[in-house]
Amino acid sequence: MVKGLGEIMKQAQKLQSKIAQIQEEMAHKTVESSVGGGMVKAVANGKQELLSIKIDPEIIKSEDVEMLEDLIVAAVNDVIKKSQEMVSQEITKISGGLKIPGLI
Repeated sequence: MVKGLGEIMKQAQKLQSKIAQIQEEMAHKTVESSVGGGMVKAVANGKQELLSIKIDPEIIKSEDVEMLEDLIVAAVNDVIKKSQEMVSQEITKISGGLKIPGLI
C-alpha cells in the first residue's frame, strides 16, 4: 500500500510541474474581446491581466459617457472570461478532466 502511495505522489508532482509550466506559458498567450460593433476592444493574457483597451474615437465624439463606460466594462468582463476559459482548457488537457480547485 505504501508503494502505491509513493506512485500517487510522483504522479501528483508531475502534474503539478506540468500545471506550473502551462501557467507560465499562459502568461504569454493573449485573448481579445470586441464589443459595441468593435467600438471597444480589450486584450488580456492567460494570467487574467488586462493588457490593453482600444476605444474607437467615434464613440468619444458622441459624448455618451455612460454608453462608453458600459462598453468598457463589458469588454473587460468578456476578455477576462475568455482568458479563464483558455487556461481552463489547457489545464483540462493535462489533468484528464480532473477538477483541481484553485488553479484559475
